[in-house]
Amino acid sequence: MSSFRFFAISVGLTLAFGALIANLYDIQVKDGTQYAAKAASQDRVKGFFEAKRGSIYFTDRNDNPIPAVMNRDYPVVCGVPREMTDSKGAAATVSEILGLDALEVKAKFSKTGDAYELLAVKVTDAIVERIRAAAVKGIYVSEENFRYYPFESLAAHVLGFMGPSEEDDGFRGRYGIELALDARLGGVAGIMAVSDTSGVAPRHGEDIFLTIDRNVQAHAEEILTKLVRDHGASGGTVIVEDPATGAILTLANTPTFDPNRYGEFPVANFLNPATQAIYEPGSVMKVVTMAAGIDSGKITPETTYTDTGLVTLNGKKISNADGKVYGTITMREVIEHSVNTGAAFAVKRIGADLFYRYLEAFGFSQATGIGLPGEVRGQLASLDERKREVSLATASFGQGIAVTPIQLIAAISSIANGGKLMRPRIVATDPFEEVGRPVSALAARQVVQMMVNAVDKAKVAAISNYTVAGKTGTAQIPDFKRGGYTNEYLHTYVGFAPASAPRFVILVKLNKPVDAPLAGQTVVPAFRELAEFLLNYYAIPPDNLSPTGTGGN
Repeated sequence: MSSFRFFAISVGLTLAFGALIANLYDIQVKDGTQYAAKAASQDRVKGFFEAKRGSIYFTDRNDNPIPAVMNRDYPVVCGVPREMTDSKGAAATVSEILGLDALEVKAKFSKTGDAYELLAVKVTDAIVERIRAAAVKGIYVSEENFRYYPFESLAAHVLGFMGPSEEDDGFRGRYGIELALDARLGGVAGIMAVSDTSGVAPRHGEDIFLTIDRNVQAHAEEILTKLVRDHGASGGTVIVEDPATGAILTLANTPTFDPNRYGEFPVANFLNPATQAIYEPGSVMKVVTMAAGIDSGKITPETTYTDTGLVTLNGKKISNADGKVYGTITMREVIEHSVNTGAAFAVKRIGADLFYRYLEAFGFSQATGIGLPGEVRGQLASLDERKREVSLATASFGQGIAVTPIQLIAAISSIANGGKLMRPRIVATDPFEEVGRPVSALAARQVVQMMVNAVDKAKVAAISNYTVAGKTGTAQIPDFKRGGYTNEYLHTYVGFAPASAPRFVILVKLNKPVDAPLAGQTVVPAFRELAEFLLNYYAIPPDNLSPTGTGGN
């Protein structure tokens, strides 16, 4: 397809991500050890009592708190140049043991009146033994308190990490909850009087309890890692939401990182694709199109359309992804067979202005407010070209417009939740918040039944004794350099169960799989595996005991 439908999206993505990565690299990762030296300065503790930073907790199905981030003492290596009798020799020995640049260490040790130079933090026991065995005058091993992430890379994009501050000699939260709730976690340092022992005690940081279920998160990450590996993909995302409350039970991405060793990973890994990256979702958007059409009264599930396999709008041809011609079909069958031309017919009935208002009502034009830093909003720029019918038509099946994964799962969750759009939340103490009702309960129920029929028809996502609702999306990736689209794809599946009373909504997204052209071969089996785990884990009773194990409500 031509570039006019995604030019704004491509330029915005390229500039935003390029600027963000360039700006963050030097201050947060490059020379991280040198910045850390400031944090260990003895001046930092003179006259002050440090506030203990709050911990962060996951949960489980019984609401038990599970420590995800805590404080821990680690060995550090430091130097006292004014005690050194051979600063040149000390620099040579220490730089070899620690793997540091010898000239940089020599420059630090040349400050003959200096009382403290931090050289390395969180060193291994083997390094500690070598430093002590070397017995270099003026070199010491001590301990300092740092953040500890016991589950390593688990939910790293949710948690973030602690990095050197740009404002003072301390550390500050970087990315994730560590950044978003930095002030609440950090507390307020106390003040000790110089002349006596009186002073102001510190106010320690607040503990934060998340909605993330540690067991679901771990299982989802295992599934995602295997999915990416098996299909040679460049990455992926899994989100699980409770549609009734907006609670995010899982938010997983790959590539990821270990917050304990963040300096070993590229800064691009720290960006959260679930909230900080937009993409064209493909045919998942047909569910939203049908919901808008039914709610507005422009169509019903039984409205018919005669498909000829091809529609030409503004000189551009739109065809069905499978190349088939379906003849006269209902809107229900449009969802079952994922018919592009049928979605284009439905959105023409709705009209550009009204469809745009529905997309806004579903939350695609603004950030969800989940509470994670740097969240971006969707791009609906192509629909501003109201005279271009082709832009409206492609938007109906999720090409030419772009959304974030968190926006998409929130929108589908509103359909699962009887038309109530809940704000996604990741902090357990945040209140439930209904932020809108994009469609009526009746329209939502009708769309859910259409999604159930689609699952029953395809069977790939079906689970015995449960009604399952879902929709695939296979979207071409725009060519940001030459315009048009590439031959690479993004696969998405969003579904929920039990469809009669949904307890969870799952989004699975896979980036650039190399061996499967359709989402039904990749993300749908992954969805089913995770859904089966959730149904068992939460002991959710069956809602469909028909002989076939599938079928409607």
